[in-house]
Amino acid sequence: MAKHYPLGIDVGGSGIKGAPVDLKKGEFAADRLRIETPEGASPQDVADVVAGIVEAFARVGADQPVGVTMPAVVRRGVVESAANIDPAWIGTDVEALMAERLGRSVTVLNDADAAGVAEIEYGAGRGVQGVVLVATLGTGIGSALFVDGILVPNTELGHLELDGADAETRAANSAREREDLSWEDWAKRLQRYFSHVEGLFSPDLIVIGGGVSKKADKYLKYLDLRTKIVPAGLLNDGGIIGAASQAVTHA
Repeated sequence: MAKHYPLGIDVGGSGIKGAPVDLKKGEFAADRLRIETPEGASPQDVADVVAGIVEAFARVGADQPVGVTMPAVVRRGVVESAANIDPAWIGTDVEALMAERLGRSVTVLNDADAAGVAEIEYGAGRGVQGVVLVATLGTGIGSALFVDGILVPNTELGHLELDGADAETRAANSAREREDLSWEDWAKRLQRYFSHVEGLFSPDLIVIGGGVSKKADKYLKYLDLRTKIVPAGLLNDGGIIGAASQAVTHA
């Protein structure tokens, strides 16, 4: 009998990615599928893409729960912010929308929280007690805060003030690319940002996630923090893996 696996789907501004996840190993059970985010990214259009990804894994994901991440505050399945997505999402019960479209159990959560869950369960935060901050550096800055392994959801620390602006507009990886900053110059902004976070939360560990975690050797060497700071063990796969994990937990 073929094994069936829960699905994790990560909704982003440019792409929607999904895969079945082997939760015993903390890794994909099949190659990830990525589909371009539809123009406008309305809730219904995104639900159609998610349904297409679920259908693509119909054999290995049959009747299994689905976890979906959103780049937004999500409480009880409802989107409550829209910093990097269309404002039409605000007030949308995404869990209800996706469950009706897919015909199965769906759990929706913040994308950074999903990546953080994966790091705590399988990655760089595994077994670490105390306060752990997982920060995803991409289009914005996502954050997932844990106390003794328990998630404090929807922290949104990318919106702390840095240089008179939202921190993510100054220190996200998109700012580095937009302004063509050297790794060292970008690290100076990260230094100010993480020093501020360090002063607020006194974390025991900071984990850097997002696609730029693959190049951690180019910028972490310039940071001088009291707190140990390391790249994500799952690199950019954490969102999908954490979403699948939460889908099973809440099914």
